[in-house]
Amino acid sequence: MTSVGPSAADETDDDISAYLDDSASEPAHPPRQGLPALVLGAIGVVYGDIGTSPIYAFREAIRPVAGSTVAQADVLGLLSLLIWTLMLIVTFKYVLILLRADNRGEGGVLSLYTLARLAIGRRSLPVLALGIAGAALFVGDAVITPAISVLSAVEGAGLVLPSLQHWVMPVTLGILIALFLVQQQGTARIAIAFGPITAIWFGVLAATGVVHIAAQPAV
Repeated sequence: MTSVGPSAADETDDDISAYLDDSASEPAHPPRQGLPALVLGAIGVVYGDIGTSPIYAFREAIRPVAGSTVAQADVLGLLSLLIWTLMLIVTFKYVLILLRADNRGEGGVLSLYTLARLAIGRRSLPVLALGIAGAALFVGDAVITPAISVLSAVEGAGLVLPSLQHWVMPVTLGILIALFLVQQQGTARIAIAFGPITAIWFGVLAATGVVHIAAQPAV
């Protein structure tokens, strides 16, 4: 009589059961030691991307409707669109949904894929396809966003001092090369540096925003 080994479904069930047993033996959330440092690091690594996006998003969005002059209604409408988009994405998507969907304290596309697979209880090709698509979008964003953000920031110096316009591309390339060289040191060290920088950036945005809103209450 030939013995039949366990099926793939049985192996999957065993894997999920073992994973759930390990999860149950661990604390639901990591200890809250060093929470301020974690918050500051998250500001630099996670929310720094969102905070720098308006640098180029506003300019690129206003360009199609900008002729020789830009109408006030166009500017106010675009500001409203950006503000509500940021509010919905940051507050609703990140704070209320994604930050609560953690896998042993870890987040991201792969963690969401693991949670989805555990919820289904078996391997699922559509869920795997969604996980791969999400990871591909993340990689694309990670490649495109730094280049656009740095280029937009350096272009601002060229607008203030037109004589520096021909230095925009070399300086941008130099900054990007330096950033990617530092990136190999790990996320923690990058967070230590960029957390305070991004916090100062947000503080400056808030202060200047209050001043300009007071000058233009119609905004």
